[in-house]
Parts: sequence; C-alpha cells; structure tokens
Amino acid sequence: MNFLSSRIAVTGGNGFLGRHVVARLREKGARNVFTFRSSEFDLVDPEQIRKMYDAFSPEIVIHLAARVGGIGFNRENPAVLFYDNLMMGVQTMHEGWRRGIRKFVALGTICAYPKFTPVPFREEDIWSGYPEETNAPYGLAKKMMLVQAQAYRKQFGYNAVYLLPVNLYGPGDNFDPRVSHVIPALIKKCVDAVLRSENEIVVWGTGAATREFLYVEDAAEAIVLAAEKYDKEDPLNIGAGFEISIRELLDIIVELTGYRGRIKWDASLPDGQPRRMLDTSRAFREIGFRASTDFREGLKRTIEYYKRISDAGPA
Repeated sequence: MNFLSSRIAVTGGNGFLGRHVVARLREKGARNVFTFRSSEFDLVDPEQIRKMYDAFSPEIVIHLAARVGGIGFNRENPAVLFYDNLMMGVQTMHEGWRRGIRKFVALGTICAYPKFTPVPFREEDIWSGYPEETNAPYGLAKKMMLVQAQAYRKQFGYNAVYLLPVNLYGPGDNFDPRVSHVIPALIKKCVDAVLRSENEIVVWGTGAATREFLYVEDAAEAIVLAAEKYDKEDPLNIGAGFEISIRELLDIIVELTGYRGRIKWDASLPDGQPRRMLDTSRAFREIGFRASTDFREGLKRTIEYYKRISDAGPA
C-alpha cells in the first residue's frame, strides 16, 4: 500500500491530538488527508457515518474521535462515555469493513487496562482484570474496538489495528476544569493562582497515584508510524516509558509556574488507578517508536501555551 498517496480520513482530526496527527501526515507528504467536525458528521449516528464515508471515500481511517474527560467527568457521565465511545468505534469500524477500506487504525486508551495491572503494563495483561471503577465504562467502550478488530481480522482478514496510548499533554490541551485531565488541570490551578494572587489551591486525592505522560507531538508520530507500518492483531502500547506520582508532578508544575502558596490535598476525592506505566518495547520493536520530548520541556511549552490563551490575566 502506498501510504502517502492514500486517501486518509482522520476522525477527531480537529481535536487536540488530531491536529498534530494531521500535521505529521502532511509533513511526511500525505496528499489526501480529510478531517471534519462532529457538527458535520456525528459518528454516534450510523447514518452520519455512512455520509462521512460517502463524502471522503477513504482508503485508510485513523479513528481518534472520542468523548473524554478527567476523573470528575467520568464519575458524572459514565453512561454517556460508554454509549458514545462504543457507538462511534464499533459503527465506524464496521462501516469501514463493509466498504472495503484497506486499513483501520483504532485509538484505544490506557484506561482499558485492569486496575491492578503489574507495572509496567504489558499488552498481554490487558484482559487480566477489570478496569479502575471511575473510568471503567469509558475504558471498556474503547476496549471493544480491540475485540472487534481481532474478530474482523480473524473472520474477514480485515486490517484493523489497535493502539493503547497513555495520558497525553501539550499545547492545545483542554483546560476546561469540567473535563480536563490532570496536567492541564494542575497547570490551570497554579497559573490562575499566581495571576490572581491566591495563596491556596485544592488538589484531588492524595497525590500518591502514579501516571505516565506522553507529549502530544510524540503521540502523533507514533500513530502515523503505526498507520504506515503496523499490521498485526496484537494491541500496541504507545507511551514514554516513565512513571511519576501526581505529587511529584505537581512539584514540577509549581516550580515551573512560580506558584508559592499552600497546597491542600483533598483525600475524600479519588486518586483513580493506583499506578500507570506502559511497557513500550513492542512499539520500538515493531515501528521504531521512542518518545523524544523531555518531560520538563514539554511541561514548559504547555504552561506557556496556557498563559497565552488564559482569560485569567496577562501571560
């Protein structure tokens, strides 16, 4: 398959990750890359999915579209997160198979892993238990694309692959406190407190939980490499290969933002999954991917981005 001359549809291509994936595709020379907004084609609706395929006639689909949020959003919207993500993934993949597209790249989530997966998470461990409760509906909905991809490959020879990324961060992230993930949420708290001369911030949980974070441009590179090179049934971890506690993360953000006030940890609110870190050896072996962005440098860029777009005051 001539990847760069193929017609490529990127669902979620105008979102945080999608914009970087589209940019990377075009940097590599892809000439026919198509994106759309949910207001144009709502992928929860099967009729809208058919219209999207009619409009673009893609040969490859990179499915990034998702309804997402942090722990609070997951606790408040489990049914919406389950239904919307399940319908988008299953129906978009099925219609792609029905039309004979040559490759479907499905983006899953680290939330699909069991709550107490041994660290580092290996792809073989994905079925060894139930996901962490606060984001299980979301994680399981996304995980069904793995089941579907493997079933369609076995029965129909359909080339669908499934990627498992860690938490992403970087410029362009969503800083809305109703739906944001931990890095943009903590950056917003610290930057806003400095700009408003506030002397205390409140942070969810105990700070003991650990996470792995991947800079969005590195994630885009991995996805494009997988779209170009990976054609196997096994899921593929996409991460940076390091682990940091939320407390340590906040220490770095406090330093980089110049916040000098008190920090109150609200242990009545959940930490989420106790630990998260991926084994990324398969991605290096199969597609040659290794994250390249220094974590502190990535945080600096993200902080500067938030300062530029913040309504709280001047950067």
